Order: sequence, then structure tokens, then C-alpha cells
Amino acid sequence: MINNVAIQGVKGSFHHIVSQQFFDKPVDVIECLTFDIVVDSLISESCDAAIMALENSIAGSIIPNYALIDKYGLHIVGEHYLDIQHNLMALPNQDISNISEVYSHPMALLQCKEFFKLYPHIKLVEDKDTAEVAQRIQEKQLQGVGAIASVMAAEIFELDILARSIQTIKHNETRFAIVKRTNSEVPENEINKASVKFETDHKRGSLAAILNVMSDCKLNLTKIQSLPIVETPWKYAFFVDVTFEKYNDFKKAKSIIDIMGEGFKVLGEYKNAKL
Repeated sequence: MINNVAIQGVKGSFHHIVSQQFFDKPVDVIECLTFDIVVDSLISESCDAAIMALENSIAGSIIPNYALIDKYGLHIVGEHYLDIQHNLMALPNQDISNISEVYSHPMALLQCKEFFKLYPHIKLVEDKDTAEVAQRIQEKQLQGVGAIASVMAAEIFELDILARSIQTIKHNETRFAIVKRTNSEVPENEINKASVKFETDHKRGSLAAILNVMSDCKLNLTKIQSLPIVETPWKYAFFVDVTFEKYNDFKKAKSIIDIMGEGFKVLGEYKNAKL
């Protein structure tokens, strides 16, 4: 049973929203400023699970989080897709002409850059977290300062929304992983997605051979992400997500790839949230 989860950010953040949507029962959240602190909370058993963003449909993969899950031997036990809607907010009784600075997470700023071209008087400043900026504006009563955050953040910190859904691409999703210290408790007959990691040597066709095994075993490759191996220049590890109809097909593929690939590791077996 999960009672509390570690999230990157504060209440009102997108990670907080995921914590409210994914679990069947309400859970408490442990607010962490960085993903490193999120992982530390999980490893130290200060929380039952953690929520970590893995990729965004606009900005792509959040590679450091893959590395953290791998480095500390954590396990993905579930996933959740969240529609990300960015909103410009500030203290009440202001409009956009009053705003001189907007602070937010670099990814949020990137996703909203076209909107701010319409307001060249506004200075954009990178910050650690979307909702934390909203919290700071309320606590310090910062006039003339805006935040880019969720509707929930505006409600929690009593800010007015000056412009809604300001992201350039309106359909903007982020995929979040629910991570635990131990492997999934999902029954085998319900598992239809997995995340794995492996390395290949420099022989011609090594990667293609492993991908062919996946195809032959009726696995559908939904994502492949390379990550440099720091200790070995110009060698890469591959993080791969696959979906399947029968767990036995994945089980067969695992046994073969374990022989063919180097450093093969299953990062998680769970239910596909994108059906």
C-alpha cells in the first residue's frame, strides 16, 4: 500500500497532479526541489514511491532521470500521461502589461516562447519549478512578477490566471513514471509494457540484431533512447520501451537479449497507460 510519494516540485506542480490522478486512494506528497532529492527520499525509505517525468511530447526525453533510475537500481511500476497546460499567472488586480518578469522551469519557458514574442517587455527567467514560483509570488507578494504553472497552482496559491494554455503546441503531454525500490507487484497477466536497458559492442549490426529479436518475439518498440556510458567514451547504453500482448513473448525476448546484449537490465514491467 502506498501512503506517500516523493515528487519534484511543490503542491500544484504537474508531478503533484499525477500523484492525485494515478493512485486509487489519496496519497501524501513529499516535496523535493530536485530529482536527486526525490531519489534520495526513495532510497532512504522516507517515501513509498516516487514520481519522475521521463519524456515530453514537445521537448523529448528527460535523459538524466533515466540515468537516475538505472544508477540506483530502481523499478518502474507504472506510468501516467498528463496533458500539460501552461498558464500565465500573477497576484490579483494585474494584467499582462503590469508584468515585467516571468519565472518558470526552463522546459515550460521553451514550450511557451512563441506566446512571449507578443510581449517583448517581459523578461523570461529560468527557475527550478513551475509551482514553486507561484508559491513564492504569493508568499512574498511579488507585484509585476508572473509564473507559468498549472490551474491547480493558481488555485492553491490564490493567483489570477492572465492567459490560459499559452504553450505553442496545444496538445502537450508528459509521460511520468511511478518508481519504487522493488519490482512491480502487477500480476503477470496484466503486464503489457516494459522498460529495459542494454549495451552493445561495436560490431556491425549489433543493435539491429537485438531489435530484430524484439520484432521476432512480437514486441512493439515504442521508444529507444541512447545514453553515453561515461566510463567508456563513444560507447552507449540503450533504454528501450516495448509493449506486447502476451507476457511470455516478452519473457522469451528477455532470455535472448540477456545473452546477446551487454549489461541487460529490466527497469520495469507494468501496465501500458497509452492504449
